[in-house]
Amino acid sequence: MKISLNTIRLMNKDYGCVGEIAPNGVDELVNKIGSQLGAVEDIEYLGDKYTGAVIVKVVTCDKHPDADKLTLCTIDDGGKVKDVERNKDGLIQIVCGAPNVKAGLTVVWLPPGSTVPETFGKDPFMLEAREIRGLKSNGMLVSPKELDLGDNHDGLLILSDDLEAGADFASTYGLKDDVILDIENKMFTHRPDCFGFIGVSRELAGIQGMAFKSPDWYVTNPEFPAIEASELKLAVKNELPELVPRFTAITMSDIQVGPSSTWLQTTLARIGQKPINNIVDFTNFFMLATGQPLHAYDYDKVKALSGPEGATLVIRPPHQDEKIALLNGKTVDPRDEAILIATDQKAIGIGGVMGGSETEVDANTTNIILECANFDPYSIRRTSMANGLFTDAVTRFNKGQSPLQNLAVLAKIVDEIRNSAGGKVASQVIDNNNLYEAVTQRSSLHPSVRLSANFINERLGFEQPVKDIAKLLENVECKVEISNNDLIVTAPFWRTDIELREDIVEEVGRLYGYDRLPLSLPARQTTPAYKDPLLEQKDQIRQRLSRLGANEVLTYSFVHGDLLAKTGQDPAKAFQISNALSPDLQYYRLSLMPSLLDKVHPNIKAGYNEFALFELGKTHNTDHLDENGLPGEFEFTALVIAAADKLKKPGSAFYLARKYLTDLSRAELEFKPVGENMQQYPVVQPYNLNRSALVSVKGGDFLGIIGEFKPSVSKALKLPKFSAGFELDTTVLGTAISAGPSYKPLSRFPGISQDITLKVPVEHNFSEVQNFVSNELSKNAPDNTTIGIDPVDIYQKEDSFKQLTFRLSITGTDRTLTDKQVAEVLDVIANSAQKQLQAQHI
Repeated sequence: MKISLNTIRLMNKDYGCVGEIAPNGVDELVNKIGSQLGAVEDIEYLGDKYTGAVIVKVVTCDKHPDADKLTLCTIDDGGKVKDVERNKDGLIQIVCGAPNVKAGLTVVWLPPGSTVPETFGKDPFMLEAREIRGLKSNGMLVSPKELDLGDNHDGLLILSDDLEAGADFASTYGLKDDVILDIENKMFTHRPDCFGFIGVSRELAGIQGMAFKSPDWYVTNPEFPAIEASELKLAVKNELPELVPRFTAITMSDIQVGPSSTWLQTTLARIGQKPINNIVDFTNFFMLATGQPLHAYDYDKVKALSGPEGATLVIRPPHQDEKIALLNGKTVDPRDEAILIATDQKAIGIGGVMGGSETEVDANTTNIILECANFDPYSIRRTSMANGLFTDAVTRFNKGQSPLQNLAVLAKIVDEIRNSAGGKVASQVIDNNNLYEAVTQRSSLHPSVRLSANFINERLGFEQPVKDIAKLLENVECKVEISNNDLIVTAPFWRTDIELREDIVEEVGRLYGYDRLPLSLPARQTTPAYKDPLLEQKDQIRQRLSRLGANEVLTYSFVHGDLLAKTGQDPAKAFQISNALSPDLQYYRLSLMPSLLDKVHPNIKAGYNEFALFELGKTHNTDHLDENGLPGEFEFTALVIAAADKLKKPGSAFYLARKYLTDLSRAELEFKPVGENMQQYPVVQPYNLNRSALVSVKGGDFLGIIGEFKPSVSKALKLPKFSAGFELDTTVLGTAISAGPSYKPLSRFPGISQDITLKVPVEHNFSEVQNFVSNELSKNAPDNTTIGIDPVDIYQKEDSFKQLTFRLSITGTDRTLTDKQVAEVLDVIANSAQKQLQAQHI
């Protein structure tokens, strides 16, 4: 944000706000700003641009004898400029091409040797005495554009007749010793009041220990003049009170639209604003002064676009396929949630962003509507981004201006237009106020904050008396009451950021100067913090999978709805994001596997033919809410293995994924078939149920699922045939890893292994029979033995039966077992299998 020190000085003087703002010089002030407010990005000494510019009187003005569009003039500079050719009367000859030049005008002259201000800092153009169509011209008379005061190049800049000939132009208009500071906007992000000169001046006073007093007119309940002319009726209808908490307006008649005073033009131009006309320039000036944007409408144009009831302003959302022509010459389609200002017939502006061209104030305007409103900053920001409109109003509104200042700013500009543009008040002020009554009554957006001086001192590390702290806050117009060692702080109506005790601490620290705080470190205990068990478990998982050759990836927690659908998951079960980072990130993911599967084909396409990817992350779904109705979070670990089809990798991918799982967990695991009733769970949906299994820690908690993927999923995501994966509960997995494998010392006695073959009906799957044999072996094995079971063979000759062979091993820990003891165990297992599984011992 650019600020003019001379403009601030003038406002402080006129309004009685504070004394000299840079008592120790500009360099010291810049250092203060840098240490207590924010970075000064650029410093411009404005007087250098206008060196040599002189105020002169045009004495004579005759037609050039050899050019139809040129005029031969003589000017009076009061004899102030040296080394310039003069006639016998001491006047200076100028050849001028401006259509509005005539004798008696007071204008600006650039003598030979001076630089045209418009070219200063770019490609400087230095003037010299030279002949134009045979007649000598000593420099030039200049237009506003050539003085870099706007875009007007139609004629000379005409000054007030009461100015003295020969006066220095820059000194007369406060440009000579002015300094423009360009301060980074980041320092004001949470301070909308500082997007105006008054707010910046208050801050500059505060950091220098000076008390600031706002202008007398800057109050929440100003007085408006009574109606002075024939009433211009206006109706305001607010259909969006939540997005437009306050909308104020008033009408004025008998307006004399024309160029602004030279003072106002120079004030705007020095910080990059282009003067347009007096009405628009006043709205821009008071926006720059207070940070509150304003807008002026041509009343008669608004009335012509309204219904028979008269001029009407309606705040509403856009209608379908509605377009609007803006002041910048563009016609845009406003986003569906934009705030439009309209008549009851047609849209005439985008609220808080830019007005429409059909109701702009121009040279023919005689009646106006002045609007001073407050808009939701988030809505303004989204509309600005959607339509690519970045205006000064947007810059201020998207910071969240205080709605309590609207009437003050509106009353002040009404007063200025009455005094300077012949305007008369033509209606009562309309105040569509949707603020809480308590906010309006206390004239502060937030309730008072009570805190102790000790609370502030402990956090800032100094020892300031309560009265000194109060003085720092009172310097920037906070209302402070002292009760013993406590402060009761009420923020002024323009402050939107003081709500908590910590806000007061920050304010005191900034005004005092963080660079002045003691440099001693605060006392802290050296006892190390307890390690987070979950973080430790995650680290173990990462380390193990990395050692197994898997690569960790980190994907977004958000996914596209199409990805959910491709993996068989229902997007309706996922939380949809209203302000997604991009169109591809619409939903919170239901499980990790879709994110991993989405990365398989791109990696194979990039030349990685065989790999394993894993991720640890959170998932959410609408079926699980906590006691407060908030989304539940689930920690999962997922892995996918894949090999390109061209490798023609033998075997089943399921068993490679299972090897990763067993090596990862190092615990005894149980694998069970996935029932059809499990298909409702999102984590199960990408898997082929016939080639997948549910995994549990043996004798413990459910762990997750492992398996290969549905053909539809493989086709949709272009997965290779050799691909599989698992998704596990991270907490259960971490507990299993932390527990580690159980250890039993090897027996010094020889063990005995024998095979058992059972012929069972085909409806009994392998896992069911293996678990049965394992359980029977555990129950019937002799005491003090260790046992083991390994699958040997599956053979099916008949349609209704299959033969399963298992190798059983039994080892005594205190003796050598006999074949007879083992045979007895096999017989018991065979008999039980016959009764429970209708199995035949082969």
